[in-house]
Amino acid sequence: MLKAIGKVLAAVSMLFTLQAIAQALAAEPAPTAEQQAFVAKLKALQWQRGPTSVNLDGNATLSVPEGYVFLDAANTKKFLEMNQNFAAGSEVMIAPEDLAWQAYLDFVGEGYVKDDEKIDAAALLKSLKENTDAANAERRKRGWSEMHVVDWATPPAYNRATKRLEWATVLESNGSQGANFFTKVLGRRGHASVQMVSNMDELRTSEAALNEVLTRYTFNKGDAYADFKEGDKIAEYGLAAMVLGGAAAVATKKGFWAVLAGFFAAAWKFIAALAVGAIAWIKSLFQKKE
Repeated sequence: MLKAIGKVLAAVSMLFTLQAIAQALAAEPAPTAEQQAFVAKLKALQWQRGPTSVNLDGNATLSVPEGYVFLDAANTKKFLEMNQNFAAGSEVMIAPEDLAWQAYLDFVGEGYVKDDEKIDAAALLKSLKENTDAANAERRKRGWSEMHVVDWATPPAYNRATKRLEWATVLESNGSQGANFFTKVLGRRGHASVQMVSNMDELRTSEAALNEVLTRYTFNKGDAYADFKEGDKIAEYGLAAMVLGGAAAVATKKGFWAVLAGFFAAAWKFIAALAVGAIAWIKSLFQKKE
């Protein structure tokens, strides 16, 4: 008798579960043709799923945790172009499987950056706004929406313990706002440049997740900031100039304005509206088959 009752209850439970799934699927609008094409392009990229370990430029290693995905430089370039973002060609990408935020890593081998400089956040924000507005000409050439710096989401600050310079900016494009969070991890021969793209309302959560991922980023033995030796190359700029593009900012003092314009044209990244609209189908890209 008890077994019979148990079977009935199990059947009822299964029925309610199936009904809940059916209701959830019915509530999700069908993808548009444009979204279907976007997801198809995503599927065609060569994703590496965590857990795995990858070697990066600058004698560094990144451990990609479970629940995250990684793209090499060639596939990152394709992904950026799909989202109407400029690509330098050397960045690699790490992101959670739902692509709710994306982080781009690149090594800048311009030498050891001295960390003894004070930062004037107000002056830097003024320069960021002016130079970003001037660089929008390149976006207009491509038929892309203009992008503007609104304010700091987090003013620049340097952590001497972790040797990381961090800041975040509020961006506006086509009537919507997003956030770019930057981390510069100083090393002996240069620095790792990390840029995270996130929605404004998820910035703090995304920032915490990225910081956890970056604990898995390490310079190889002999290439950490503390391994500096007399005679090593020293960068031409300090902490403040890193916020404005590093070598690009130095180049303007020598008359190379095109260098700075090119930097600011590629400096900011946005999560495309198409990607946000297709998030339900993006989540299914990396689901394990049961």
